[in-house]
Parts: sequence; C-alpha cells; structure tokens
Amino acid sequence: VQLVESGGGLVQAGGSLRVSCAVSGRTFSTYAMGWFRQAPGKEREFVAGINWSGGNTYYADSVKGRFTISRDNAKNTVYLQMNSLKPEDTAVYYCARHYGGGGSAAQSEYNYWGQGTQVTVSS
Repeated sequence: VQLVESGGGLVQAGGSLRVSCAVSGRTFSTYAMGWFRQAPGKEREFVAGINWSGGNTYYADSVKGRFTISRDNAKNTVYLQMNSLKPEDTAVYYCARHYGGGGSAAQSEYNYWGQGTQVTVSS
C-alpha cells in the first residue's frame, strides 16, 4: 500500500488550499482515512478523519468549520479542503490509512502513512 500526498504549497492567511492523497491498492474503499499534521518543533497531531464510505467525518477542534475531508472511492483518493487558513496551520500534512473501516483520531490505529506535503501559511 502506498500513499502519495500532493497539493501543498504557500498561501496567504485567509486563503484556501486543497491537498490530496492517492492510495494504491484495490481495498481503498473498505478503510477509513485520516489527515494529520506536524508543525516545526511540535508533535504530529490529528486533523480530520473519514470512514470507509464517507458518511462519517470528524475533526480536531482547531480546524472544525474551516477544513473539510472527503473521499472518492472510485479514484482511491482522499482530500482535505482547507479554508480560512491561519499561520498556525503551517505544517507538514500527512494522510494515513486506518486499520479498520470506522476510523478514529488515534495515530496508533493508522498503519499506513504517506510521506507528507508541506503547507505554509504566511501572515
């Protein structure tokens, strides 16, 4: 299983960005997916998660109302739409595959990870 993130970049505060994660393999649609991020000098943290069907999503309080996670099972891809970006959103963003279909915010329950994509928000 390989996960490849794309779409990161530099954006001004208040702007928007969408990052994508393409996942190899035939079983993408049976697993929950998540997005995490790691800012310089900080631990990696949960951002958003989505269950296998896309019918259930959940977010960290810090991004609720600004970020939207979605998935396209026909394209084996999960997305993170980020609006109203703030400088504190600056981080490397990682997508990950959960070991089951429901998902959670616990990093230990994700067993496949991408290499990450840098998102930088300037003030």
